[in-house]
Amino acid sequence: MAASASRGNASLRQARRVGDDEFYTRIEDIERELRHYRDQFRDKVVLLNCDDPEWSNFWRYFELNFDFLGLKKLVATHYTGKDSGNPPPSYKLELVRDSAGDSPQNTLVRTEMVGDGDFRSAECVALLEEADVVVTNPPFSLFREFVAQLIEHEKKFVIIGNQNAITYKEIWNLIEGNKMWLGMHSGDMEFRVPPSSPPRPTRYWQDKEGQKWRSMGNVTWFTNLDIPRRHEELAIFRKYDAETYPSYENFDAIEVNRVAEIPADFEGNIGVPITFLSKHNPDQFEIVGQSRMVAQTIEADGKTVRDLVYRKTDGSFVYPYMRVIVKRKS
Repeated sequence: MAASASRGNASLRQARRVGDDEFYTRIEDIERELRHYRDQFRDKVVLLNCDDPEWSNFWRYFELNFDFLGLKKLVATHYTGKDSGNPPPSYKLELVRDSAGDSPQNTLVRTEMVGDGDFRSAECVALLEEADVVVTNPPFSLFREFVAQLIEHEKKFVIIGNQNAITYKEIWNLIEGNKMWLGMHSGDMEFRVPPSSPPRPTRYWQDKEGQKWRSMGNVTWFTNLDIPRRHEELAIFRKYDAETYPSYENFDAIEVNRVAEIPADFEGNIGVPITFLSKHNPDQFEIVGQSRMVAQTIEADGKTVRDLVYRKTDGSFVYPYMRVIVKRKS
């Protein structure tokens, strides 16, 4: 194996050892999101390349709904590289539609793999190339690398990530370029975590069976499959006035503190909270940029500011959290 691949395997093993990267998604959250994509799974090969089929609720969901969704094939890979040195071989599990005969039956096939099931291995990349849609909860620490692989191989996907990933340059470029967007649900989600996961002071608990759980308030579904909400027009009715909507000191745009307060009669650039992305209709708004990438660096309050800033009527500076710059289309 090449040195770069070996380093990659080491980083994945390290990520899996850290409790922050090994989360098991609840089937309720999977069902709540994936019901919006049902028609787009028909006759497709679905790959779960970060999901142990023995534990994964993604596998459980698709196995239970295999016929209802009309899948062609379901494939999941088991990752075994949990220890340094030489991890044991992995396996793949496939559920295949058999349409022959009067009473067709689906076939479940388990096949040993040569490697450890790393999604970047040659074996897993070959499975990726055969797949139509990837659905999974990849390691958060490898999110950029995982998405880059999907884009490189031009795959459709529905995946879970941390909302902070929106601030990554590589991810933002895909969102701005309309090659990736937020799914139907964002916000708080609960995850089962492994026994090795260390206790946390907040958002951590054990149930009566001893199962460890963690919740996160900034979890987001990312996808490049079309969803109904991308065609729903955002209702805006406010009228613009300069006092209500101050202009930024270091970029030609106005500040809007809440998505519901976007003025309907303003033609220029508008800075809105990141929550706008969950309501974005590309036919109604154009995404111009992200505040941290478009803002000019200035001095304010005796310090260097590299994000957007505006003045209140009393002359004091306000430093809003990251803004998405948008512009209404005609």
